[in-house]
Amino acid sequence: MKLPDAWLILSHYIKTNYLKNVMLRDRSRLEAWQERRVRRHLREVRKHSPFYRELWRDGSPDGWRSYPVIDKGVFMERLDELNTAGIRKETAMELALRAERTREFAPMIGDVTVGLSSGTSGSRGLFLVSRRERLAWAGTVLAKVLPGPLLGRHRIAFFLRADSNLYGSVGSRNIEFRFYDLLDPIAELVARLQQQQPSLLVAPASMLRLLADLQREGRLSIRPDKLVSVAEVLDPLDQGIIEKAFGQRLHQVYQCTEGFLGATCAHGTLHINEDVVCMQKEYVDREAGKFVPILTDFSRLTQPIVRYRLNDLLTERQEPCPCGSPFLAIERIEGRCDDMFAFPSVSGDRQVLIFPDFITRAIVAAASEVTAYHAVQHAPGEMELALEVDDRHREASQSAILQALRALGERTGSQPPHVAFSAYRHAPGDRKLRRVERRFELEQSGGDHAV
Repeated sequence: MKLPDAWLILSHYIKTNYLKNVMLRDRSRLEAWQERRVRRHLREVRKHSPFYRELWRDGSPDGWRSYPVIDKGVFMERLDELNTAGIRKETAMELALRAERTREFAPMIGDVTVGLSSGTSGSRGLFLVSRRERLAWAGTVLAKVLPGPLLGRHRIAFFLRADSNLYGSVGSRNIEFRFYDLLDPIAELVARLQQQQPSLLVAPASMLRLLADLQREGRLSIRPDKLVSVAEVLDPLDQGIIEKAFGQRLHQVYQCTEGFLGATCAHGTLHINEDVVCMQKEYVDREAGKFVPILTDFSRLTQPIVRYRLNDLLTERQEPCPCGSPFLAIERIEGRCDDMFAFPSVSGDRQVLIFPDFITRAIVAAASEVTAYHAVQHAPGEMELALEVDDRHREASQSAILQALRALGERTGSQPPHVAFSAYRHAPGDRKLRRVERRFELEQSGGDHAV
């Protein structure tokens, strides 16, 4: 690592810890500081991004919280005018796709790293990150994720579908960083992992689950100081099995194309990184604390993200976290808004939207013998449920789940769909695991939310 790079990472590492532990220790101080940072950032965005300059032509900096909301479709469609580096979407996409095909993940245009999202929402997103932003990201991540001080010795094993210059930025003389390609054979990945003996293991929940099963069976023997789940929604069923296999708490990082959004504290609570992003809440169910995030990232200028509506569904934590942080605490990332199930109402004249968490609870609470599942709704009246369960308990588990779904229907005034049971199969790396998944479009009129 070049010395200037090392100093930039170190400065952001120190800054992140100072903000978190010293400066921003109460909510009012955090909000005032955040407001100043956002306004200053938006002045720069307005100068350098033709798209935002036109979008906000009638808006004042003081009223930024009411600026128009954009989504992924607009974000990608107008990328040429939105980014401030003069990069064309066609050029960036061609470069990123070539990296995917060759599995050589070092695509750059000048000093800007180009990356590609996995496309679980139906379309693939590009991200553009400058050198300075990349190193700032590395310093922030290290401050929030490392299991010990930066100057200690760390061996990081990082499993993901695609590598990037972004991730490699965390490597240094004291930090051994190894990327594990999820498309490589499992036996090869496990052999490398066994040889490395990582102190920090970072992987999607489905891969951590597979590794936990191997650890439990004695086919893998590693003792990382910290486990971190990334890229997929962490299901409570998987979390319990992973934690038991490795004998420690499982942490989470909330990271997506739109940025480094959150990380768990020492108590295991997921906190939004409000030292780099501002998250407004579009409530879906205010009483239950369920909301869709409207994101403004005031740390990235190359590809500005301002009043951007994510497709995620989050549940805020009702009780203060014991760690004392004023940063927004999240009880659970439920998944995508598109994965809310839609059951016909009892009267049959409308659809009742069912939160993914309700489906998860109906399955996990009803059948403790189930060790993995995948619930897919193909149509309002049709649901496929793949179960991993011992044959001795299969019939009883299926019966208990059907009863739980009927009870859910009674509670929500809906008609549970017909359930077709099947055997569970999932290969980590094939695609992101979504335990609860809807595969049809809702009627234009939408539906009532279950409460």
